[in-house]
Amino acid sequence: MAKGTIAVEEATIDPGSVASLGRWIKLLEPGADHEAALTAHRKRLQDICEDRLKQMDEEGVEYMLLSITSPGPQGEQDQATAEKMAKDSNDWLAGQVAKKPDRFGALAALSMHSPEQASAELQRAVKTLGMFGALVNDYQTTGLEGTGKEYYDTEKYDPFWKVVEELDVPVYFHPRYPQELGPADPWGARRHLIGAAVSFHIDLSYHIYAMCSSGTFDRFPNVKIVVGHLGENIPFNLWRACHWYNKPSKKATRPSKHDYKHYFKTNVYITTSGNFNTRGLKFCIEELGVDRCLYSIDTPYDAIIDGQTWWRSVDIPEDQKRDVGRRNAIRLFKLPLEL
Repeated sequence: MAKGTIAVEEATIDPGSVASLGRWIKLLEPGADHEAALTAHRKRLQDICEDRLKQMDEEGVEYMLLSITSPGPQGEQDQATAEKMAKDSNDWLAGQVAKKPDRFGALAALSMHSPEQASAELQRAVKTLGMFGALVNDYQTTGLEGTGKEYYDTEKYDPFWKVVEELDVPVYFHPRYPQELGPADPWGARRHLIGAAVSFHIDLSYHIYAMCSSGTFDRFPNVKIVVGHLGENIPFNLWRACHWYNKPSKKATRPSKHDYKHYFKTNVYITTSGNFNTRGLKFCIEELGVDRCLYSIDTPYDAIIDGQTWWRSVDIPEDQKRDVGRRNAIRLFKLPLEL
């Protein structure tokens, strides 16, 4: 087909992981018939080469990078279960992409219980399965009761980031539903705030700020991470975050050499997934540079037609539009497509 957009945060699910959807459908569709909603959601996710591809053709989406929907292995507290889920998901996803490699690529699912095992699975996914990076759904659930959390900004994960840097592939950070849902928990007592509208960007932005301030990017300066939904709103707070992070007392004691904006301009990329905000995108281009911004839709949580209709209306210079809409993705993920 003619050169179209490239969307890089587009979800699917393998048959072995479908059962996990049942845990979260009441949060995704709180007022719906949950059995019917689960069936419809599974169908949307698993459709790749039929209605999804048809809509891509009709709307001008040239290529999608597929990934397993949230929370994936990050929602599994048992390490062996999470590792098997990641491996099985990657094998299935590679098989799906092989049916239409000119239209689809993939980002690997990873269990993050063990940095060493995650590194090995990422190497397998990239070198053997032909994937273009990985996607992690925020923190890793851990512990016998499933109440523990592992974030990836600690030195424990240095072996993982070392391999990411050596492979020279991006890691996409994606939100997930909170695991604390009891009536005494902040989110559990306010379930109307859970999901893409509020809790997703609040929870994941904490992890991204932690990654930027931990020193991880100083130890591994060529690591690249990607953050969707216009950077989980962080670009709009960068001035204030850096203003305070650069105060003399903070600067003398902080773990990182530089401030947040430095890392957003050297290690972080953002996408438009599910945040079709033209003024917001223009701000991000001005604040971070056009080379840090990529197009995404967030299929099937947002419709292809909605993403593409919005994209056609975006009034930025044509050269910038080509960069955001396709060329930056080709460069960042090293996709086998013509610029």
